[in-house]
Amino acid sequence: MWGRRAPDLRNTNLFFILKQLLKTMRPKQWVKNLLLYSGVVFDRHLFEVRPILIATLGFIIFCGISSAVYLLNDLVDIKKDQQHPKKRFRPLASGKLPKSVAIAALIALVAVCVPAAFFLQPGFGGIVLLYFVIQVAYSFYLKNVVIIDVFTLASGFVLRAVAGALVIQVEVSPWLLVCTMLGALFIGLAKRRHELVLLAEGASSHRQILEEYSSELVQEMISVVTSSVVIAYSLYTITYDKLPKNHLMALTIPFVLYGIFRYLYLVYKKDEGGSPEELLFKDIPLLACVALWGLTSIGILYFFPA
Repeated sequence: MWGRRAPDLRNTNLFFILKQLLKTMRPKQWVKNLLLYSGVVFDRHLFEVRPILIATLGFIIFCGISSAVYLLNDLVDIKKDQQHPKKRFRPLASGKLPKSVAIAALIALVAVCVPAAFFLQPGFGGIVLLYFVIQVAYSFYLKNVVIIDVFTLASGFVLRAVAGALVIQVEVSPWLLVCTMLGALFIGLAKRRHELVLLAEGASSHRQILEEYSSELVQEMISVVTSSVVIAYSLYTITYDKLPKNHLMALTIPFVLYGIFRYLYLVYKKDEGGSPEELLFKDIPLLACVALWGLTSIGILYFFPA
């Protein structure tokens, strides 16, 4: 009796399916939802319990709805993912996760997250619903419209930032929208370049829209967006009236410049950029740059506001 070992759940079919389901929900990409805390940080509520708790609830809801989107994307792209050198190992593309389970999880996540978002804060609920609708449109149509496809992906980051402000009911900064949009376009275009390089001649067979792009075109777009990011962020640190009047936030500009240069180095010299969230945690200099930018910004906003 006492010597009986507990059953090894890892060997059960249910445990395996749940593991594959969680993998398809992309928990590594939940780091994108940290943008919901931007309103807390930049409106100087970081050390207040209530805004933190509300933002955390919003973060959890957005993790759920974004996971529903990832499930939908993988369901729609099963055949194309099977032709991709890396994506063919995804649970749905490889057959490890039954489609019925993914569909059931998708419906459950939407059924829970959307009402919960409206209950938390109506404006926040509207953004969550809008995000899901846009992503559904992307999965079925917008991903095949040149240039609009990248803007659609970037809009997801912007909506996260807006949601973070609305959920704690603070003003949505126009500079936050501009900088987030440009930064997201930069990341999205870098991802497009990675796909073109990785798939080479077979790029259009995997993703139809890639036929409309070329490495030269994407490089020109990246150049435009890169300059725009630097200019917009610099103007934000100097001119935004809700930042400290001592202009100390301008000290964070070098971190943004280094982060962009480091990312470009990884994209052009190491052929990275396909998975920004993995790249962030894999590349120590990039992670250190982001951490130092965050700590410096918090230090200036909260300890040197005059």
